[in-house]
Amino acid sequence: MRNSVLLGAFLCFIAAVSWGAMFPVAHAAFKHIDPFYFTIIRYGSVTIILVAILLWKEGKQAFRWEGKVLPLWFFGTMAFAVYNLLIFWGEDLLGKSGVMVASIMESLMPMISIVIGWMMYKKRPHPFTLICVLVSFIGAVFVITKGDLQAFLGTTEHLVPSLLILVAVIGWVIYTMGGSEFRGWSALRYSTLSCLLGTITAVVIVAVATLAGSITAPSGEDLKAASPHLLFMILFPGVIALLGWNIGVSLLSPLNALLFINFVPVTTLFISVIQGNPVTIFDLLGTAFIIISLLSNNLFVRMLQKQKSTQPVRTGLRERVS
Repeated sequence: MRNSVLLGAFLCFIAAVSWGAMFPVAHAAFKHIDPFYFTIIRYGSVTIILVAILLWKEGKQAFRWEGKVLPLWFFGTMAFAVYNLLIFWGEDLLGKSGVMVASIMESLMPMISIVIGWMMYKKRPHPFTLICVLVSFIGAVFVITKGDLQAFLGTTEHLVPSLLILVAVIGWVIYTMGGSEFRGWSALRYSTLSCLLGTITAVVIVAVATLAGSITAPSGEDLKAASPHLLFMILFPGVIALLGWNIGVSLLSPLNALLFINFVPVTTLFISVIQGNPVTIFDLLGTAFIIISLLSNNLFVRMLQKQKSTQPVRTGLRERVS
């Protein structure tokens, strides 16, 4: 039991650190390759690896669609086209500041999922949870605006890319929530088939944009220069983080695993400092706000679960005494 918990914690930690590192690594790669081609080369490779693993682990029968092609295509498109294309496009448009903005938006996923769940299922969260959501979004505003909200709202130079990143993150949250519609499927099967269909959508979008002259294909020299970054992105945030996170969640529970999301902005901050990228006091404050809100809500949910688990026992005791 203890070994499985340690393994789950290790896998979730590696996944979170990988996701935190991918934004500084991607920013360095964008000096040589377009974000769109960067995405399809990365996830084209990830798809091939996942298909091979699924074939080895579950056999040919795992590739049966079971009448779920359309929902699988939709959720895959949300993750591997909408999320990946828009988040790196927005990061590239913002320049150096985009590294922290993308990372902070990524760490907001648990809070965004609470808001989306409220909208979709009409279940109003507890007021304390809503306060945590508000605090986390204030933290995000600090990082995105660098403390100058008026200047930020007055120009599309920063507003539009930030909105692209927000839409991207919402796309991944929708994809994550969509996994509940595939009960009976392994995490590997859902990840692989959705990645396959979503990457096909991304390839079509990039092909159309290339033919329209909006983007250009990278040269051989560009690919060679970006190859170390691509290799890292394929192996760590791509394959290892995706599978490691799913396994870690199954070993720890989603509530425990979510604690490791705090390592995403911390890792990005650490690497940004090493790379010499500017880190402002608002980056630090915003990151602290988000970490505090995530931890506070996690502890609060644990407290509620503990109360619910003990309440029936107490009721039963009273009934027996009476």
